[in-house]
Amino acid sequence: MKINKILISQPSATSDRFYELANRYGVEIVFRPFIKVEGLSAKEFRQSRISIPEFTALIFTAKTAIDHFFRICEEMRITIPDTMKYFCTTESIAHYLQKYIVYRKRKIFHGTTGKLDDLIPALLKHNKEKFLYVVSDVHRDGENVLDQNKINYTKAVMYRTVSNDFGPDEPFDYDMLIFYSPAGITSLLKNFPNFEQGDIAIGCLGAATAKAVRDAGLRLDMEAGTSAQAPSIVEALEIFLKEHNQPVDAAS
Repeated sequence: MKINKILISQPSATSDRFYELANRYGVEIVFRPFIKVEGLSAKEFRQSRISIPEFTALIFTAKTAIDHFFRICEEMRITIPDTMKYFCTTESIAHYLQKYIVYRKRKIFHGTTGKLDDLIPALLKHNKEKFLYVVSDVHRDGENVLDQNKINYTKAVMYRTVSNDFGPDEPFDYDMLIFYSPAGITSLLKNFPNFEQGDIAIGCLGAATAKAVRDAGLRLDMEAGTSAQAPSIVEALEIFLKEHNQPVDAAS
């Protein structure tokens, strides 16, 4: 099985190594997400009956969550007080707040691992706060660790993941498909209800996505994020291409 063209279901490359692999093994890599994010309207959010001014602290696990929180506040004409506290799972997400607030004048806390567990000490230190946890409709469950530590929080869905449909004239001539979430598999089957895998290789990131591939009756050819050997897609892809493609120099 020689791989000539790969679809990676992300909007853009997360590492220059993707392009290095493409050049080394003579493959074309296309970044084309199967899913996209759209925000809830203010009218839709009101149906949750969540009153944002009642909260004294915010929990963010993604930059997208920050964008949609401030967008909804603007649409609902809600002014965020200077006393609001911000808890972010990474420093990068925390710094992104500068897009909307005067960073140095706010109380901002962040973790290092990207996991909510890492924020628990800070959340417990400020356990008198009333936290609003901003999420999408399909999010990684973080409630367990918050519940276990008796954090006073409310989950607020402010954006959702939907299928990024293929147009009727859009080519689908890939030798390999790589997915980052179960929602991507759902979108694949929505776009191509009669999809037959045949010789098309399928790769994925994480155990949940791997399960979604198998539950859909598809063959999983490459798995990343579940072993020390291939912790990321780019590392798993390098191993896969070594097995199926000759390096361009060697082929010549």
